[in-house]
This record gives sequence, structure tokens and C-alpha cells, in this order.
Amino acid sequence: MNKSEKPKIILHIDMNSFYASVEAAHNPDLRGKPLAIAGNVEERRGIIVTCSYEARAKGVKATMPLWQAKKLCPNLFVMPPNHAKYRRMADRMFELLRSYTPLVEPVSIDEGYVDITDVEVNGSYLAFVKTIQQNILSTLNLPSSIGIAPNKFLAKMASDMKKPMGITILRKRDVPKVLWPLQVGEMHGIGKKSAEKLNKIKIYTIKDLAHADSITLEKAIGINGIRLKERANGIDNRPVDPEAANEWKSIGNSTTLRADTVNMTTIQNTIKRLSESVARRMQRKKVVASTIQLTIRYGKNRKTITRSMTEENAVEHMEELYERALFLFEKNWSGDPIRLIGVAVQNVIDKKETFKQLDLFSSNKKDEKKTKFHETLSNLQQKFGQDIVFKGKKDLE
Repeated sequence: MNKSEKPKIILHIDMNSFYASVEAAHNPDLRGKPLAIAGNVEERRGIIVTCSYEARAKGVKATMPLWQAKKLCPNLFVMPPNHAKYRRMADRMFELLRSYTPLVEPVSIDEGYVDITDVEVNGSYLAFVKTIQQNILSTLNLPSSIGIAPNKFLAKMASDMKKPMGITILRKRDVPKVLWPLQVGEMHGIGKKSAEKLNKIKIYTIKDLAHADSITLEKAIGINGIRLKERANGIDNRPVDPEAANEWKSIGNSTTLRADTVNMTTIQNTIKRLSESVARRMQRKKVVASTIQLTIRYGKNRKTITRSMTEENAVEHMEELYERALFLFEKNWSGDPIRLIGVAVQNVIDKKETFKQLDLFSSNKKDEKKTKFHETLSNLQQKFGQDIVFKGKKDLE
């Protein structure tokens, strides 16, 4: 860092039990009571999406079957999710944060980063952050936890340390004492599978990761291992980027055909290639989407139409995108020659944020096998090219 530069002061705002808190904010009778948000609330196979801290105190937690949660907490109040309501409250929360500084980067519906480095503060930054937390609470009736640090990674780690309504300062000099003793699986950015791979090469704690050999790391978990080692040492140079969230709202590809066409085989192949491209980008970003959009531009008059459909459960795989995009095409094509086709997804969210209802007694294994198949297929295509694996008849052109 240049000596003339001010040290960064980054906040990570993490809303506490967001869905349940929003419901309690709209209905004061629910405040202080064990509350859970779950799908299929009338069925035994319903699964808990999230729950209040009062419910957590009884042992209720996310992904738990509804019948099990009610056994642990007989007076549990259960509600179905209302995503439109949650999105409206999230928008209000982020607008409130932008009243302090434009440097606000949402990363999901209930969390985001704020850079207050250049904000004029009267008194201590801790007192200033407390006013932000209290403002969110008094204005929206929503509790939050906030991490204060010199970079995004440390701010994220700090916000997880005190919940609910906590504020934690984590400096780079605190890393050896505060973070290094933790198990490597507790580090932000390391999932269960990565933790298992790291354990196999005798990396058990964040300290082990901080001192690991870079070449060994890269062999074990790929190039991401080097970045994780930097994080374990408290290094993270990513800026707070207000525009980053826009990349997540829509992902799409379009192509202009060589000539105007009404050939259905050509059109189907084009939609399939576009769907494959969009699905790969979604996988890289680790996102899913609930809205699929198709664009058609006709050749003669250049008229362009855009049609979309929204699914109850988010989609991510090429087959799902292709099937829905083709449906939109067949439903809306006038029969005139086409010059351009586009496939896109909207209402894009992080995989961790989405929740799909599964029948615990039959669908779980099917979904797990499906996910593993798609992961294997994608890995083969990335390594050997898109044509290495295909299903059914392959068109030769």
C-alpha cells in the first residue's frame, strides 16, 4: 500500500435470520417467538429454509425436516417463504446503506460489503458503525451483525463471530491469534469438499493453510489454493464494487446467424449451444436462476421480441435451460426467417441463497446423482472440449 493511501475500512453487513426477521418485522406478534420458514408447510417432507434464533435455541436449523423441527420445538410457528417481500426489504436495506456511501456491494439478498474509508466520521468508527446497525434496526426492524476490517475477507470472517446484533473488529495483526487456531473448514471460501482435500495433505487449521507450500496446495485444490493461502494470511485486495452485483442479475448469450433461416435443426442447435454457454457461465459463478429468457430477431424487418418464463424452482443445468428456451421459441415464433437468437437467465442468485424443496424419501438421491452427473460432464467438457460428451444423436453439419 502506498504510504499516502488511507488504510481501508470495510464493513460486512450480515442480516440475522433474514427471512424470519422480515416476517417478524411485518407481524409484531411473531417477535421473540420460535419461527421457521419452510416449504410444503402442510406436509411432513417440508424442509426448514431458515429460522429465528429462538427456534435455533431449541435445536431447529436450516435443511432440517419439518417433522423433526416440530418434534424439537412443538410450539414452532411455521410460514411459507414470501420471496417478493424479502426482496423488497433487501432493497430498502441496501438503499439505507447507500445513504452513508455509494460504495455498497450486495453479495446476496441478506449480506453485502460497504467501504467507509472516505466517509467523514465524527468520533470513532466503532461508534459510527453502531449507528448504522441501530438505524437498520429502528427503520426496518431487522437485526444485523457487522464485521469491520481492512479488507473484504476479514470483514466477512468478523461478521460471523458475534450473532445476533454483533459488531466485531478484525485487524490484520489479529489474524494469527484469532483466525489461525480455527479449523480450515471454518474459513470463508472453503467448503466441505475442499476441507477434506486439505486435510488429506495435512492442512487442518487456518494456520496450516497460511504456511502451506504453494505448489502442494495448487496440486491439491487447483489455482484457488493460492488465493486461499493469501486469505489465510489476511491478504485480500478486492475492492468494494457497487457494479459487481449487476453481473448477477442477468447472464446471457446471443448469436447472429450466417443467414436468415427457418431451418428447425439449425435453430434447435443454436439454442442448444447458447444454453450450454449460459450454463457454463452460471457454473463458474456458482449461481442459479429462476427466469429463462429467449430473444428472437427476424431477418426481414429486424423486429426483435423477447419472451421469458419464471420457474418455482431455480434452474442451472444446460438441459433445463435448453428445454425451456425451446418451449419459448416454439410458443412465440411467427414462422418468419430468423437472423438472431439469444438465451439468457434472470433473477440470478448465489447457489447458497436458493432453496429447492426435495422429497426426503425419494428425490434427494435422484437430485444428488443428477448434480454429480452434471459436474462430471462439465469437468470433461472443460478439459477435453465441448464435443467430447454428448447425449443421443449428434447432428453432423
